[in-house]
Amino acid sequence: MTEVIMAPKGLAGVVVEDTILSRVDGVKGELTYLGYNVDELVSCSFEEIIHLFLYGSLPTRGQLEELNAKLVAARTIPESVQNYVAQAPADHPMATLRSGISMLSGYLTDPEDLSDASLKDDAIALISKTATVAAAIARVRAGKPLVTPREDLSHAANFLYMCNGEVPEDIVTDTMNLALILHADHSFNASTFTARVVASTQSDMVSAICAAVGSLKGPLHGGANTAVMKTLMEIGELDNVESWLDTALTEKRKIMGFGHRVYRVFDPRARHLKAMSEEWGKRVGNVKWFEMSARLEQLMLDKKNINPNVDFYSASTYYAMGIDPDMYTPIFAVSRVLGWSAHVVEQLSDNRIFRPKANYVGGEGKKLVAIEDR
Repeated sequence: MTEVIMAPKGLAGVVVEDTILSRVDGVKGELTYLGYNVDELVSCSFEEIIHLFLYGSLPTRGQLEELNAKLVAARTIPESVQNYVAQAPADHPMATLRSGISMLSGYLTDPEDLSDASLKDDAIALISKTATVAAAIARVRAGKPLVTPREDLSHAANFLYMCNGEVPEDIVTDTMNLALILHADHSFNASTFTARVVASTQSDMVSAICAAVGSLKGPLHGGANTAVMKTLMEIGELDNVESWLDTALTEKRKIMGFGHRVYRVFDPRARHLKAMSEEWGKRVGNVKWFEMSARLEQLMLDKKNINPNVDFYSASTYYAMGIDPDMYTPIFAVSRVLGWSAHVVEQLSDNRIFRPKANYVGGEGKKLVAIEDR
């Protein structure tokens, strides 16, 4: 009989596959993308990071121009997807995003072609079109008409333009570009592992990405930053932070935006977003949300010895930028679609279908009783 080895709950600490894409060092508080500490990459454009993940190196100017041309060419989404987004329930943006991406499968050159070149072309198309679908959702939620993408703007700037109908200032674009880089990948998190499991069946890229979006939708994963902002709104004022936290801890409520399955120190992504949160608070003349966040951070460290994660300061940063909290998770997906698609490519380069065992504890030997006698 084959020996059964029980994995820890939630696969904590279990290594299931090799990857070159990213490493999370929870002890040192470091995030590495293909050999680069993420701190080295925050001055890059998101397009450079796309090239790094899909082709294994930072691009030359010529390679970047070629990639940009492909991204720009793929920005437009079909009219059927636009119509679906316009008619979908406005209060379920992640569900709309998931279904909108699913509809794109019929518009890729050949989604069933799993060759390396075809997968990368599909990845570029989905990275570009996911931003357009997410922006369309933001417009519909605001009761405004959809905005046609432009060809002369960067990925981050065009996304913001499609959301707001105005070309963003450089600082707005830079902030979004930073957020996209920081959220691009994070090793085998729930949504990324979901994408790889689907890819391991040799399903298509769109199916893997849709499954990942469904995973990201959960409040314990991508939905946490929305929950953080709603928490800050519930607290209301700086003077209320400690009493609110004491009550929440007494009631054993989960404090969203704190703690991480891997990091045991300050999340390096949160460090960058904390600086942006403070800068944006000063820029818009309202540092309240940053100060509340900083106070809550300190109290959680003092009382529970828990540090914030990437979701915590992204909440107040996005809010200061005027972004609807219910759009925070779709924006997460606009970035993470890069990591998901790169992991699909990597999984299929040396594939074996995932098939773990289950430990059955449902009993045995039961006898059937006729329905009349039950």
